[in-house]
Amino acid sequence: MDEKHRILKEIFGYDQFRGGQEPMIDAILQGRDALGVMPTGAGKSICYQLPALMMPGVALVVSPLISLMRDQVQALRQAGVAGAYLNSSLTPGQYVKALENAYDGKYKIIYVAPERLLTDRFLEFARHVPISLVAVDEAHCVSQWGQDFRPSYLDIPAFVDALPRRPVLAAFTATATPKVRQDIRQLLKLQSPEETCTGFDRENLFYQVQRPSSKKTALLECLRSFKGQSGVVYCATRKAVEDVCAFLRQSGVSAAPYHAGLESEERSHSQEDFIFDRVQVIVATNAFGMGIDKSNVRFVIHYNMPKDMESYYQEAGRAGRDGAPAHCILLYSGQDVMTNQFLIEKSRETEGLDPETARRMIQRDKERLRQMAYYCQTTDCLRQYILRYFGQDAPERCGNCGSCQDELEKVDFTNQARRVAACVRETGQRFGAGVLGEILRGAETEKTINWNLSRYDCFGSLSHMSRREILDAIQMMIQRGYLAVKEGKFPIVQLGPKAEGLLAGQEQVEIKVRRQTKQNQKTSRASRQAQAAPNPVLFERLRGLRSQLARQQGAPAYVIFNDATLRQMSGQAPDSWAAMLEISGVGQQKMERYGQKFLDEIARWKQEQGG
Repeated sequence: MDEKHRILKEIFGYDQFRGGQEPMIDAILQGRDALGVMPTGAGKSICYQLPALMMPGVALVVSPLISLMRDQVQALRQAGVAGAYLNSSLTPGQYVKALENAYDGKYKIIYVAPERLLTDRFLEFARHVPISLVAVDEAHCVSQWGQDFRPSYLDIPAFVDALPRRPVLAAFTATATPKVRQDIRQLLKLQSPEETCTGFDRENLFYQVQRPSSKKTALLECLRSFKGQSGVVYCATRKAVEDVCAFLRQSGVSAAPYHAGLESEERSHSQEDFIFDRVQVIVATNAFGMGIDKSNVRFVIHYNMPKDMESYYQEAGRAGRDGAPAHCILLYSGQDVMTNQFLIEKSRETEGLDPETARRMIQRDKERLRQMAYYCQTTDCLRQYILRYFGQDAPERCGNCGSCQDELEKVDFTNQARRVAACVRETGQRFGAGVLGEILRGAETEKTINWNLSRYDCFGSLSHMSRREILDAIQMMIQRGYLAVKEGKFPIVQLGPKAEGLLAGQEQVEIKVRRQTKQNQKTSRASRQAQAAPNPVLFERLRGLRSQLARQQGAPAYVIFNDATLRQMSGQAPDSWAAMLEISGVGQQKMERYGQKFLDEIARWKQEQGG
C-alpha cells in the first residue's frame, strides 16, 4: 500500500478514493496548481487535507465562514490530525497562542479567514514558516458572477505573491458555471492548473417542487414524514423565519431560528443546537449553511424559492452529505418571484456600485431568477434541469425526482393564455403581474376599485382560476415568449414576440399537469423508506451510543461516525477489529478511540437476539 492510500485508510477511514479525488491529490503532490469543481459530499476536503499531511511544512486553507473552519478542524482532531483555525472567534490571546503553536510546527493544517491574509501579524508568520499549499475553499466567492461574492477573496493572489516562495495553489468549489470557473482561474492566478469537474449530479438526492395552497400545512406534512431526522427549512426573509419557526414550535416540532438579524450569541446557540442534534429543524435565511459540515441532514425544505439556481443547488446540497438518501423539497408560489425581484433591487442598491454596474448586475440577477422560476414550473425532469443549467448533459428522466415520479397529462391551455395576453394588450401593457392577476380574477380590491379597473372587458375573464394559478400562468407565458417583462423599480408585464400569433389564433398552448396517483405516492414513500438502515433496531442503538460519546467529547455526533457508516455497521454487524476496519469511515485513529465501544454494543445486541 502506497503512502497516500495508507493515509486515506488510517486517517480518513476509506479504502479507495472517490471520483476526481486522486487526480487532484496527485497534481498537488507533484507541485502543480489545481481546480476542482465537485458537488457537496464528493470529498473536496480530502483533496487538500491528504496532500497537506504528506508535504513538508504547513498547509493554509482559506475558508469563508467560522462554522466551516470549526467543523473541519474538529473532524481532523477526531482523526488524530493537528489542525487549527485563525478567525475573529478567537480572543487576541488565543490568536497569539495559535500562531506561537504554528511557529513551533504543531499544526499541519491551518484554516484562515480571507480577511486575515494581508494583516501584518499573519503575513509575518507566513513569511517565516514553510507554506506547502494554499487551498481555497468555496472558491466561487472570488467571482462577482457567483452567488456568494466576497471581495476579500481577491486578496489571495497578493498574499501568495508576498511569500518568499510560491506554494501550490488549489481551488475548490461545488457550484460554478463556466463563467465562474473562468473567473476562478484568472482572479486567483492559477498556473496551468490540473482541472477536475466530477459533475453536479447528487444521485442520493430526491428533488421535488410542490405548489401547495397552504405552505404551512405542506411543511408540517413533510416534517411528519421525516420524524426524528435532521433538516433545514430555508426562508427568503427574516420575518418569514420568525413566523415559520414559531408555527413549527406551536405544532410540536423542535425548531430553532437563524438569520442575520439575531444577536450573534443567539445565532451561535441555534446553530449549535442543530449541529449537536438538540433540535430537529433549523429555520433559516441563506445566512445559514455555507460550509456547515453536518453530514446527517436528511432533508432540506425551501419554504420560499431562492433567487437563483446556484443558491438552490448549494443550499439543497446540504442534505445527504454522507451519501445516504435525502430529500430536497421546494414549496413554490408565484409570490416568491415578486419577493425575490424586490430583494434583488434592494440588495444591489446597498452595495455602493456605480449605476451602470448596478444595472448590469440587476439584469443578470433577474435573468437567473427567471431560470429559477422556470425550474419551479417545469414538468420535465428536475435533475436534468439542474445539470443542464450547469452545463452538464443529462438523460431525459432520472427516476428520482418529483417530475419523474408524477403522472403527467397534457392540457390545452390556449384559451386561458389568450385571455391573459388580451388583458395585457387591453390594459396598455402598463401593469405588473399582481395587478393583472386581480383584473383577470375580477377581484374587488383597493386597487381595482380606486383605479376603476373593472371598466376593462377582460375584468373577471379568468374568475374560475385562483390568484396563484394566474400568476403561475403569467410566469409560464414569460418563459415561452408570449409575454415579456420590462425591468424597472416595478416590473411591467408586456406582450412578447409570440403574442401576436397567440392573439391571432395561430398558436396553440399546451401545458403538462401533474396528476399524483396512489402509485406515485407509494413510490415517493418508498424513496423515503430507502433511507432506512439494513437493521433499524441496531442502527438506533448505535445512534444512541454515538450521541452518548458525542456528549462526553463535546463534539457533534456525525464527527464521530456519520449516518452512512452506522448504516453499514448495522447491516454487517462486525464482530472484530479487522471486520470493523472494513467499514467505510472507520480509520485507525477512530477505531482506537471508539471502535471497541461499538463492537461491544453490537455484541450486546446479538446476544439479546439469541445470536
